[in-house]
Amino acid sequence: MSELANQSNLVDLAGSLASGELELHGFIDSLESMFEEVEPRILAFVEEADRFERLHRDADRLLDRFPDPASRPPLFGVPVAVKDIFNVDGFPTRAGTTLPPELFEGPQAPCVSRLLEAGALVLGKSACTEFAYLAPGPTRNPHDLEHTPGGSSSGSAAAVAAGLCTLALGTQTVGSLIRPGAYCGVAAFLPTQNRVPRTGVVPLAPEADHIGVYGHDVDALGLGLATLVEDWEPGPDAGVPVLGIPHERYLRHAEDSARAHFGMVCEFLETEGIRIVRTNALEDFDALFERHMDLCAMGAAAVHAEWRTQWSKKYDPRTLKLIDRAKGVDDRRHQEVLDSCDALRRDLETFMDRDGIDLWLAPATTGPAPLGLGSTGNGIMNAPWTHAHLPTLGLPAGRTADGLPMGVQLIGRAGGDEAVLVRGGHLEPLLARP
Repeated sequence: MSELANQSNLVDLAGSLASGELELHGFIDSLESMFEEVEPRILAFVEEADRFERLHRDADRLLDRFPDPASRPPLFGVPVAVKDIFNVDGFPTRAGTTLPPELFEGPQAPCVSRLLEAGALVLGKSACTEFAYLAPGPTRNPHDLEHTPGGSSSGSAAAVAAGLCTLALGTQTVGSLIRPGAYCGVAAFLPTQNRVPRTGVVPLAPEADHIGVYGHDVDALGLGLATLVEDWEPGPDAGVPVLGIPHERYLRHAEDSARAHFGMVCEFLETEGIRIVRTNALEDFDALFERHMDLCAMGAAAVHAEWRTQWSKKYDPRTLKLIDRAKGVDDRRHQEVLDSCDALRRDLETFMDRDGIDLWLAPATTGPAPLGLGSTGNGIMNAPWTHAHLPTLGLPAGRTADGLPMGVQLIGRAGGDEAVLVRGGHLEPLLARP
């Protein structure tokens, strides 16, 4: 197998493929060998007959379009995983369900088109939970096959963690991108809502849905985001960030072991000269979380009104429970919930202005990936940042004694995605040390 077929550095891989140093068909052959060894154990992808024959045909078309290495686009030949709620030409969309895929047919998602225009090759549709909510798919955590990879972007996170691809698309409505990234030990970025258009994606709750990306590190995320976000403009390096920590009423939702780990990370960062400010932000977290779940329920009920009528017996009870939650949301509560997104964002940014905070720092999950495959874990630690539509960077931050990855999330101002990534780059090597 080619050494480069299993490398985790997207920038180097893209450069080698574009220059021709790594021959594209040979790379696909070595990737096939690795895929045949790894994929049957982790089940990150939706099954596809003749996957690699199709990839070789796609590679031929790419080579015909860009015969001159000097003119090749930035993701030339790079394999990407696409969560199976995105429409991709030539692929059925199943959304992690047994409903007829014809229900989800539509034009290709623009974000997928941007990746393809940049030269990427679709390695396949990655497995996900039912309708990107709680009911698990088949995927296993590459670090321990008896543990969940998280959800709902299970397959995308696991595929990157296992080295099958260096870039993958996912989504988040509560914690569906950042949580699997932390469980699987990979980097993830959730842009400000709508910086990556959500067209061509099967929604869970449109008011809360966000599109994001996985990679092995900040550099990989930057290359992916420069492709996905039309107006992406990396800003100047603003130096080492000041970090803010929310109120105890939020932090107490993490398990004792996760809180101890987070405390250790904070202490380590402070010894490295990082200023950390403790705040009262999210003091009303419990009520906030209920508002977010009402927001999800309202959106899901509207999306599934017709599908559920005909196909309710094919729905998992957990999905139905979310949809039915909307029955308890009256008009007054509906408006209160919608207004709360902007109100929370203003509140968090007021704290940032007052205390000189550049980024919020928080645990990415309630703990390490839980044992068992019947649940994808708890996304409660991600909910406030998703509710406020704020850009969020998830980074690995050490491991448990059992070798399971742990992670943190760094959250910035709405629209300040580029600054979050640049500032996160300062912290990435430090977070890898605890």
